[in-house]
Amino acid sequence: MPTTNRVMDAKFAKRLVIINGLVPALLLVWDAYRHQLGVNEVNFAIRTTGLVGLVLLVSSLLITPLRRLTGWNTLISIRRNLGVLGFCYIATHFLIFFVFDREASVGSTLEEIVERVYLWFGFGALVLMIPLAVTSTDGMVSRLGAKRWKLLHRLTYVIIACGVVHYYLLVKSDVRQPGAFGIVVIALLVYRIVRHYLDLRAEVRTAHEKIAAARAAAPKKKKFWSGELEIVRIFDETHDVKTFRFASPDSGPLPFEHIAGQYLNLALTIDGKRVNRSYTIASSPTRNAYCEISVKRAANGYGSKHLHDMWREGNRVKVSAPAGKFYFAGHESERVVLIAGGIGITPMMSVVRSLTDRGWTGDVYLVFSVRKLADFVFRDELTYLQGRFPKLRVKVTLTNDPDAAWDGARGQITRELIDGFVPNLAHGPILLCGPDPMMTGMRKLLVEMGIPDAEIHQEAFVSPPSVEPVNGTPAVLIEEPLAEGEVANILFKRAGKTAELPSDLTVLECAEDAGIAIPFECRSGICGQCKTHLISGKVTMEVQDALTAADKSKGLILACQARAARDVVVDA
Repeated sequence: MPTTNRVMDAKFAKRLVIINGLVPALLLVWDAYRHQLGVNEVNFAIRTTGLVGLVLLVSSLLITPLRRLTGWNTLISIRRNLGVLGFCYIATHFLIFFVFDREASVGSTLEEIVERVYLWFGFGALVLMIPLAVTSTDGMVSRLGAKRWKLLHRLTYVIIACGVVHYYLLVKSDVRQPGAFGIVVIALLVYRIVRHYLDLRAEVRTAHEKIAAARAAAPKKKKFWSGELEIVRIFDETHDVKTFRFASPDSGPLPFEHIAGQYLNLALTIDGKRVNRSYTIASSPTRNAYCEISVKRAANGYGSKHLHDMWREGNRVKVSAPAGKFYFAGHESERVVLIAGGIGITPMMSVVRSLTDRGWTGDVYLVFSVRKLADFVFRDELTYLQGRFPKLRVKVTLTNDPDAAWDGARGQITRELIDGFVPNLAHGPILLCGPDPMMTGMRKLLVEMGIPDAEIHQEAFVSPPSVEPVNGTPAVLIEEPLAEGEVANILFKRAGKTAELPSDLTVLECAEDAGIAIPFECRSGICGQCKTHLISGKVTMEVQDALTAADKSKGLILACQARAARDVVVDA
């Protein structure tokens, strides 16, 4: 069902509940105006408002099991409306008692509450309902966070139980009605406990299955391969995005395996300087004769401008691969939600291509945010794949192109857009990739929607925009660096090897040249895989985001960023 229709259905359902919920109040007012409430009008009004309030509160508890049984997701939109209406009736119930029965006397009311046991439960339920009513708005849900809000609103069971006891003690003789309410509430509570137990068992079972499948699906070859690949094709995807296809120089299969979502590390030479960059593999791991990266030419992109301007078919590139823990292979779940912004579509395309190549039977939901229609990367391919694979669903929204001939969604990715596009979204995995502000905002939104934070995954590596110093000094300076052309000595203590460390090489690059293995992934100072103990000497590092204060106090450095300021000894 289109997003607009779903939103309209939810709004209609809310309005219908509010209108119908007000009917008993209007009838009560009308009968009171015509003096048709019976002999004891006040008592009749008190009992009627209390009974209607209790019915509405119990109805709010029925929503979750009804939604599970029927699959009518629109039901969830009316749960809070039922609760708020129930509170209004219970508050009116007490107000009529206070004003007309106790003649608005605070002392008389308190005395009556203390003396009457049934009023203990009724008044207690009303007091507990106040924080629930105050936090019933979307703004309060967002402020509290989904987990805290849900925990607070579990008080509903206590409130309704108190209401049922209040009703039971009040009627004294004919307890059939309060007894019926009690049976319903007990059944709902038992259902909730059993459902929670079954859900926990399912989560544990799924976690074990994922671990077993991940171990079975793990690449068998060396994790970090290093060598050269040849650029065999270059494609223009959009006005500022190019795809570069790599293959083995010997025309054989790729010398490594990867999982959809992982990335390559490239060792570039730009203006005579060695520069490392990380780019997501956009092609499918099923195509083992080649791999591709799709790169947007950024205005301040030191590496991307070099690729666009200087790379030609036939060039060879130094590569290490694969790297990254941001991936989806298909065994993890029967459904995956992919949310991308801009060039963040590249790992998502690898996932989509991989799953469709293998005829994966699960559901794939791709939400893609682009600024302008001209920025819509892989548009034709996605249209083609949707036509061949009905379980691939794509929602694209334009955020800033009012003049474009476009009949799809517009604006930022919102909760309404996600709710209308992805049915029954209560769990992940959800993969996010795009600009940092977009990923931060989306993660917050998804958590507020009730998605467990652990089931939201986002691409974590970034590359520094330039190797050039800022205002003549490195971004992080531990000591004055070596002058250009100067050479220091480095001792790899565990390996027992000594090597020269020129000013233009990092500790990691020098280790690779010397045949010494230091684990790494991003080569950008972000992931922290290459943390190494600096035993003696001094280094400079342009980026050290992955180092904590404790790491620095222990003398740890990032081998991928560290350049010698004097002779050094490292524990490698």
